[in-house]
Amino acid sequence: MHRDGPRGLGEVDLLALVLRTGDRSRDAWTLARQLLARCGSLAALAELSPGALEAVPGVGPAKSASLAAALELGRRLASVPLVRGQAIHSPDEVQRHFAPRFRGRPKESFHVLLLDARHRLMSIDEVSVGTLTASLVHPREVFREAIRQAAAALLLVHHHPSGDPSPSPEDRSVTDRLSAAGRLLGIAVVDHVIVAEGGFYSFQQAGCLDASALS
Repeated sequence: MHRDGPRGLGEVDLLALVLRTGDRSRDAWTLARQLLARCGSLAALAELSPGALEAVPGVGPAKSASLAAALELGRRLASVPLVRGQAIHSPDEVQRHFAPRFRGRPKESFHVLLLDARHRLMSIDEVSVGTLTASLVHPREVFREAIRQAAAALLLVHHHPSGDPSPSPEDRSVTDRLSAAGRLLGIAVVDHVIVAEGGFYSFQQAGCLDASALS
């Protein structure tokens, strides 16, 4: 270990420590160097699924699990977490929490943040994984926990793996449908935030939802 600890090590050295061992023909350092060269960068490596990691010669299930766990820890440390009881006032807070967690996920993931009357966080629930459609994100699924926990409002979040946060026609349709359902139930949809590598899009900031919702 470097005298300054892990902070003083390069990416290959850190990766070798996670891998711990090599295979019959390579030590851990050589395998780490070749793995980084194969992916092109640490960021590209982080985008590989556990299955894709496991398919790399010399990695296998155990090393794949260790790599995936280490990369996920890095994502979580890089985020600014939202905690239960925290009042949410802007989509920037939502983006800072979710952007590192969504990074590298190949499929869209739709989350619902349940809020109390003062817009304090009650819970975060993942509703669906996959391209956002009306069939995947049904009001019944979205509002079930909100009703059970007596939430006063909710905030929708999903991500675009493409890197472009611009809303699709389906995104707009789903937002309108859920907002209308919320009005009927007396549970306000205060925002829908789309997170991507290229930034984020807030329906509330864009004037598509009540402009005073998060004030």
